[in-house]
Amino acid sequence: MPLQLVTPPSEEPVSLWEAKLHLRVDFDEDDMLIASLITAARQAAETLTGRQFTTARWKQVLDCFPGPSLMGVPAGQAFSLPGHAILLFKTPVQSVVSINYLDMGSALQVMPGATYTVDTACEPARITPVFGQIWPICLPQIGAVSITFDAGYGSAAQVPEGIKSWIKLRVGSLYAHREEIAVLSRGRVEALSFIDGLLDPYKVAFL
Repeated sequence: MPLQLVTPPSEEPVSLWEAKLHLRVDFDEDDMLIASLITAARQAAETLTGRQFTTARWKQVLDCFPGPSLMGVPAGQAFSLPGHAILLFKTPVQSVVSINYLDMGSALQVMPGATYTVDTACEPARITPVFGQIWPICLPQIGAVSITFDAGYGSAAQVPEGIKSWIKLRVGSLYAHREEIAVLSRGRVEALSFIDGLLDPYKVAFL
């Protein structure tokens, strides 16, 4: 996925105090460990859901603007994903900061905000030129177009409780079982499936 994290979130959806309350830990010696587990669990959850939880800034890089030069939406359809729409692959999108592209002279240009429209109610969010406009001609080169946008529910208080509960449960599992396997009753050894998921934020998908 052609996404780059520009500005990471300034806070976690679950605070250290909330995690310690869930874990029933009343001492400070493990604070650094628990904080790192919160981050690991949050990254795994964001990878599984394709969502950004607390506000962060992302850049999506494309090789060109999509779709034909003659643009519009299908008549009579209440909702569509037109071929010329750019879809943003982190949700929920708060706002688009800028759309940049390399023109045919290799100069970096910024699209005026009045020339495109953003539908943040849709997931993934859609961007198209406004009626009467077309996407500009860009340099036929990889990475010629980039969209910078802010995504996330907002502050930690605005993140849905279901997501917070999942993170706390994952932190609890990681805190209780600090190795790749768990030794259960009668000496039975069982792999912990969630361990592999912690690597997902670092995987590269080759299309």
